[in-house]
This record gives sequence, C-alpha cells and structure tokens, in this order.
Amino acid sequence: MTDANQAARKALHWADSWADAIIRERGDLDAYTCSAGITPSGTVHIGNFREIISVDLVVRALRDRGKNARFLYSWDDYDVFRKVPANMPEQDMLKAHLRFPITLVPDPFGRDESYARHHEADVEAVLPKVGITPEYRYQAECYRAGRYAEGMRTALRNRDRIRDCLNRFRDDAHKISGQEDYWPVAAFCAKCNRDATEIDSYDGDYGVTYHCTACGHAETADLRTAKGLKLGWRVDWPMRWRYERTVFEPAGKDHHSKGGSFDTARLVSKEVFGWDAPVSFRYDFIGIKGAPGKMSSSKGDVITLGDVLRVYQPEVVRYLFAGTRPNTEFAISFDLDVLKTYEDYDRTERIAWGAEKAKNDEAFLKERRIYELSQVGDMPAEMPYQAPFRHLCNILQINSGDIGATLASLPGVKPEQEARLRARCECAWRWVTECAPDEFAFSLRADGSKAALSEAEVQALRRIRADIAPQLDALGEKALSEALYAVASGFALEPKALFQAVYQALIGKNQGPRLASFMKIIGRERLERILSAY
Repeated sequence: MTDANQAARKALHWADSWADAIIRERGDLDAYTCSAGITPSGTVHIGNFREIISVDLVVRALRDRGKNARFLYSWDDYDVFRKVPANMPEQDMLKAHLRFPITLVPDPFGRDESYARHHEADVEAVLPKVGITPEYRYQAECYRAGRYAEGMRTALRNRDRIRDCLNRFRDDAHKISGQEDYWPVAAFCAKCNRDATEIDSYDGDYGVTYHCTACGHAETADLRTAKGLKLGWRVDWPMRWRYERTVFEPAGKDHHSKGGSFDTARLVSKEVFGWDAPVSFRYDFIGIKGAPGKMSSSKGDVITLGDVLRVYQPEVVRYLFAGTRPNTEFAISFDLDVLKTYEDYDRTERIAWGAEKAKNDEAFLKERRIYELSQVGDMPAEMPYQAPFRHLCNILQINSGDIGATLASLPGVKPEQEARLRARCECAWRWVTECAPDEFAFSLRADGSKAALSEAEVQALRRIRADIAPQLDALGEKALSEALYAVASGFALEPKALFQAVYQALIGKNQGPRLASFMKIIGRERLERILSAY
C-alpha cells in the first residue's frame, strides 16, 4: 500500500482524527500521556471498558504517527466506600467498612489484599487478552506516599480561587458562599479510618488540622507524611492532569454535561495548577441485548469484559468499539445478533485483505483501518481462515462440541491459522450452550430413539437412506434439495411435511439449519446410522 493510501486510511477513523487533534493542540511533545480511570467500588463492567478501549485506540493512532504515547490508567482506590453492591458476598462485613477508603476494605472473596485490589486484579488480568496493557496508577499508594503533597498545598493555598471556579457553573441556590468554610481536601481519620471528619484549619504550609465526628480523634496532619488526606474529586482530577502531564482523557456524558465535573476541572486545571485541560471527547453508554442467563448469574445484571470474551473473539470485541464512534450508543448482544456481528466482522476482514471488493476506495480504506485497530497486536501475516460463526455452531453441535473433530472437517486450514480458528470455535460452543435461543440449539439423535411419524413419512425416510444418502458426497446442495423434493412428491407429501419429518428424525425438532447443507455437514455415515432406526 502506498504512503498516500496509508495516510488517507489513517485520516478516516475517529481515533486518528482525535490523534491529529491532540498533536495540533499540544504540539510536538517528547511524550503524550493519555489517561483513563475508575473507582473500583464494585465489579468493573463492560460499560466501563468503553473508556479504556477508547484511550487505547487513540494511543495506537498516536503511535502510528511515530509519537511516544503512554496509556495511564488510574485506579481511584482511595475513594470512599459508600455503598455495598448487591452482588457481593459477606454483606455484613462490607457494611461494617462503609466510609472507609476502598483500599482498606477487606476482600470479601478472600483472594486479594483488599476489596479494591480484587476488582483491579480482575481487570488487569483480562485486558491483555484484547491487547491493552496500560501503565497503572494506584491513587491510594500515591496519596499515602506523599506524592501529591505539593498539589494539595497548592489547592489549599488557592481555595478561594477554586471556590470561584466551582461557583461559576452553579446557580445562586447552590453556590458555596463566601461565609462558608470551603476546603478542597478531606481526611480519613487516622484512628478509625472513616471519612467522618471535619477540617478545622490550615497553617498555610503543610499542616491541616481536623477532628473526627465518629470517634472524636483530632490531630494536625502533615500533607507530606499523613496517610489520610486527599483532594475532593473536582480538584483531584485537574491536580493529576498537571502531575502526570495528561494531554488526552475522554469522559462519560455525565462528566461532560454542561457545568459538570469536566467543565469545573478545566477551570481549576488552568487557573490553579497552570495546566491546559486535556483534549477530550464524550463517550456514550452501551447496553446489553439478550443478556445471557447462567453465564453471569453470579454477577446479577453486571456483564464484564470477561463475560463478553466468552462469546466474542478478542478481535471482534475490539471491532465492536473500533467500528462505532464513541458518542454513539450501542448494545452488545448475546442473542441471535451475535451471528450478524460475526458476519459484519468477517466482511470487514475480507475487504481489508482484498478478498471482497468495497464499494469504493474510501470504503476500502475505512474498513481496512477499522480492521487494523481491531487486531490484538500487529496485523496477521496472512488472512485468517474464515469459517462463518453460524456454520461453526452447526458443525460443533453435530460433533457434540468436539472442537478437534470440527476443525478436522474444515478443508484447507493452515497450521498458522488454527489458533484463531480454535478460539472462534470455543466462543461458538459457549454461545450455543450458554446464550443461544432454544430454537437454535440442537443435538443429533445418538441413542437410536425414533420420532413419531406417519407411515408415509417413515417410507420417505427409508427412501432417503437408500437412494440419497449414498450419493451425499457427490451431490451439490441444489441437486440434493431437488432430490428431497422428488422424494416428497413420490410419497404424496408436502415438502414442508417431509422436511419436518427429517428434522424430527435427526434432532427431534420441526426445523433446524438449512436441510441440504445440514445433511452434507452430518455426512453419509452418521446420516445412514440415524435413519437406520426407521
């Protein structure tokens, strides 16, 4: 591909447009810090993943332009534990730790050193599967190590200015009055660990005096050494932008609402910390369609990235986000729409590799770029083997989930293509067994059982076994369909009635996959064995 085509392709995708905007606004930098983050207050769900992959895609676009881009992901694990999620065990124990910093709440599963770390570890383990490896920041560690002491001192010395920044977006009823004490910092009590504290005074340097309304403890804490002081959210965010030199960070539409946290953080960042707010965009929420039942029963209504990866290959997960603009709401499906999602990905793959012609050059360049950004790593050396997801589901059900037998039935699979194809088979089998509608799932009769059929239908099945099954390999699908219609006519059966009889004989249902291709997938030997019961 020519350099001109590469440049054109990289101008068509939204991630590339934002990468260009970052370079245009911030200039040529030694490093471009792109950030995201979340409070690990509960299971991190697939909706939270949208911010993560949005940053990853923009980082990739910057790197494709030869820039040194870093992806910094912040765990806001020094936030207050305010509510116990309903899907957590040890509810009483967790309730006893309300108002603690999340990092000091015990792990109710007993696996990790804290509640926060449990949720962090789950995400950190799964992100590499979709090719995302951020540099992690743990805010509890940063605060408790005194790294933000200067930032907190700057905020305290400028608390009147911060109050003004916050008030600019508030109506008169919600402004912080000049007579009211405003403190940009809060304290976790050094004795009981709760945030039931009130700031009493600031000495103008590093000393903050507070008292606890829960246990009565009082002290003057030093910003440089105290373990329990931190900034409030609307000040903490811009302070960290300056500390990390962040130039890009997207946010959800709640933060990007007019007068929301991003608007106030922008003012505080510039006027207090002397740092231009990062380039940003608003990303929309995503929904879940046809949510699976037993797959996530332990999590209630929460669907995680790990759950999605049980049904969608990593490349297809990335494709769902790379192929959709961030400000567009969409749903991740677990119902029959899964089949269409795979079909859409496969079409993009064919276009990207030139196996299918796009409607024009611009469409080709766009699809190629989406495909590139959908890959977990670099582009594969050659086009992956394409086996339609629907087709794999049928073959797997015929083989009772035996992936080895399924792969063996596919012609021309190269050794270097097998790993990705096997991964698709695993997803297909999980979808069939855990998510697919009952009408889609089936299993071949393997116990010699028989369907209750009319005499004419039984005679027709005998004819199929005697005359058609021996020719199964030689007949094309069209010829096979014509032969089945001829059998129906010969026994004065409506074609639909014959087809239902065959489906009943094979899988105990009135319908199933397209019959001619289904019979060919089953194969002569198995077909004759099942029909021999009649």
